[in-house]
Amino acid sequence: MADVSDLDVCEILKRFQPDFTIVTTAPSYLFWRCPPPELRVPRRLIQAIRPFVDTIVAVGPHGSTTPGATLSKLDVDAVITGECEEVIPRLADSLQSHPSIVSKLSESFVRHTSDLGALPSLAWPDVVIAAHDHHHHRYDTPFEGTGAEMEASRGCPFHCTFCAKDNFRDAYRRRPLDAILGELDGLLRQDVKYVYFIDEIFLPRPDLLQALAQKKVKIGIQTRIDLWNHEMIDLLADAGCVSIEAGVESLTSQGRDLLDKKCRMTTAELSERLIYAKRRIPFVQGNLIALESDDRNEIQRWRREMRDSGVWANDPVPLFPYPGSPDYTRRWGLPDDNAWERAHSYYLSKHSELSDIQDERPIPLAELEGR
Repeated sequence: MADVSDLDVCEILKRFQPDFTIVTTAPSYLFWRCPPPELRVPRRLIQAIRPFVDTIVAVGPHGSTTPGATLSKLDVDAVITGECEEVIPRLADSLQSHPSIVSKLSESFVRHTSDLGALPSLAWPDVVIAAHDHHHHRYDTPFEGTGAEMEASRGCPFHCTFCAKDNFRDAYRRRPLDAILGELDGLLRQDVKYVYFIDEIFLPRPDLLQALAQKKVKIGIQTRIDLWNHEMIDLLADAGCVSIEAGVESLTSQGRDLLDKKCRMTTAELSERLIYAKRRIPFVQGNLIALESDDRNEIQRWRREMRDSGVWANDPVPLFPYPGSPDYTRRWGLPDDNAWERAHSYYLSKHSELSDIQDERPIPLAELEGR
């Protein structure tokens, strides 16, 4: 629901009197692999609701990667490590009823992976849908009507060094087509006009794209352009795609190898594929990561070439070594309770400029969380 304050949440909880309360540490699954490192927002909410609830459980990427630090920082009774839908009902038994429920008394844990085939289609109250007027990552036209987020799959078959998916949503799994379409039909009955797929990677899937083409809905995706040929791009366009965010990361094969992209295309082939996609799809973005091995002049030349063809190519952004990513593990080993502070401090020490759309200088994590 929109415009609900912490005080409003407290009033709701006082009336409802829940046996346990779930608090997320990232907005949605879309941001589990790139969450804000700091926990001041969920901590503020937890401090507000603590007088009115008995048991608080945190779910999200922070507890999945560093459960001890998350328990301590948030002062919650337990965290769920990994994907949480199938674990939450077990809380009705006890905080020790599942190995992915980590309480202050726990000494070991496992990270849960959900069975997507067993999860039903989601249904959202009308008031929630009506409040969601944002169309995520859409730049081709002013928003018209409400937007929604869905997932067609979880996980990713690749293991790029920068992606913090190792401790949650790791193994690639597809949702059954019937479950996807059932959920979409419910959203369309609620007059949703745009759906953004929050998959770690939206892979070419003819049966889904053909079904979407019959629904007359606009969609946006995140993907790798090297996985799409012309025929599948055409099918994606026919399915209503109006926004593609495609990871290119580096303009050299050496840079892509350094990131463990397993990319079999040359930069020229990647460029051609992006330009072809732009002929069929209104907004196409090619993402770059700042690497010392990439030539700055070549980057700016490529960005101009892409912009001249209508493709948006960002100024390369520095790579944040997320705890739980291969990059973090390569530098410091498995994450410990100081992992987020370590990664954040390293990031600030290495980079004076973070992006071409950010002016303010970030402050240390401990100072952020102390506010």
